[in-house]
Amino acid sequence: MSDKPSDTDDGLASTSLSVAVQFVGAGCVGAAAVATLAWALVGNALAIGIAVIFFAAVMAIALVGLVASFPHRVIGLCNLATIARLALVSVLIAALVAPAASAWAVFGLAVLAFALDGLDGYLARREGRASAFGARFDMEVDSLLALTLALLTWQSGAVGAYVLILGLPRYAFWVAQVPFPWLGHDLPERFSRKVACVVQIAALILALFPPAPSILVGSIAGLAAIALVWSFSLDARTLWRAQT
Repeated sequence: MSDKPSDTDDGLASTSLSVAVQFVGAGCVGAAAVATLAWALVGNALAIGIAVIFFAAVMAIALVGLVASFPHRVIGLCNLATIARLALVSVLIAALVAPAASAWAVFGLAVLAFALDGLDGYLARREGRASAFGARFDMEVDSLLALTLALLTWQSGAVGAYVLILGLPRYAFWVAQVPFPWLGHDLPERFSRKVACVVQIAALILALFPPAPSILVGSIAGLAAIALVWSFSLDARTLWRAQT
């Protein structure tokens, strides 16, 4: 048998290289946008550097997954929308490092990141470029946004440390997979899970709304935390039953 790569292998390699170049190019534009927006928001060189490094690190990890499994020849507007959301999250990281940022500007960036959340999925379906990579990329950016917003809310003093519950479940689930590997298995679609995630982010954004009264923020954040813990407990129970 010949060891010479087939035309199919060459085509796959060419496609992987093409989408990788597109992804890296979009990342370069995104990094420039992060630096520009972070400078306008905080004007702090250290915070800007951390934001850009954070963006580049997440993009590098995503690039590995893209090359390994992305099935299309172009990354599409759907993944560009997710990259834009990651850029906004990175700018919010700068606000976390340099907390003198305008509360209204932070709130506006959070609202924009949240508003873009459903756009990537819609574009993927419209373009016919849905993929496991795109879904995973979107989910991880959602998790990073939630954690960043939770840390910003805690830092603001609007609510107590319990608000971190709204940012940590995804990562607690990861840690729990070490002693309980079955938690890493695939889950069936569940509409209530999506609702809980929307409530999670919406509650965190409300907590960052400058005029919002503390008692309202605390109550809504507490209810959202309960809903999120309930949602993750349902997932854990589903996975437990599947492996028994």
